[in-house]
Amino acid sequence: KQIGVCLSSCPSGYYGTRYPDINKCTKCKADCDTCFNKNFCTKCKSGFYLHLGKCLDNCPEGLEANNHTMECVNIVHCEASEWSPWSPCMKKGKTCGFKRGTETRVREITQHPSAKGNLCPPTSETRKCTVQRKKCQKGERGKKGRERKRKKPNKEESKDAIPDNKGLEPSRETPEQRENKDKQQQKKRKVQDKQQKSVSVSTV
Repeated sequence: KQIGVCLSSCPSGYYGTRYPDINKCTKCKADCDTCFNKNFCTKCKSGFYLHLGKCLDNCPEGLEANNHTMECVNIVHCEASEWSPWSPCMKKGKTCGFKRGTETRVREITQHPSAKGNLCPPTSETRKCTVQRKKCQKGERGKKGRERKRKKPNKEESKDAIPDNKGLEPSRETPEQRENKDKQQQKKRKVQDKQQKSVSVSTV
C-alpha cells in the first residue's frame, strides 16, 4: 500500500515491508536511489558511491571509486608475465662480425591496473653482451657491407675497364698526307717496272 493505492510491487526509491495487519512501501534513505530494505541500498543517488549497501561520499581506504558504476571497487595493480629468455647477442641486426653487442628479453602485461593501481613495469630489457667473434657467411652482411662492396670494385676489373693508351698515337691523317703517300707508292711501282724491263732486255 502507498498513499491508499494497492500495487503489485513498490516503485523506485521505496522498499516493501510485510506486516500481519498491512503490507506497505517505505521510502529509501535520502542518499539512496533504490534499496532492498531500510539499511541496504542497491543504487545510490548522483554524487555518492555504493559500498556494501551504503552510499558514501568517498570510498574507504584500499578501495577506489568507479565513476562508471558509481561503486567502490578494489584497487587493481598491474601484473606482468615472466621474462622471456635472453635473445641471441646482436649488433645492428646481425649475429656475426662483432665482439660486443646487446641482448634483449621481453614480457607481457597480464593485468592492466585500475586508476589507483600500481603502474606497469617495463616490458623489455636490454643488456650488453660479449661473444667470440665469428665471420659472417654470404648473405649475412648488413646493408653497410653491401654498399661498400658496390663502391669498391675489384682491382682487376678496374684495370680491364680502363684502356691503356700508352704508346698509341692518333691515327688520323690529313688529306695532304694521304696524297703524298699515294704519289710515293706510284713512283716506287714505276721504278720496279723499269727494273723488270731492263732485266728482260739483257737476257735476250
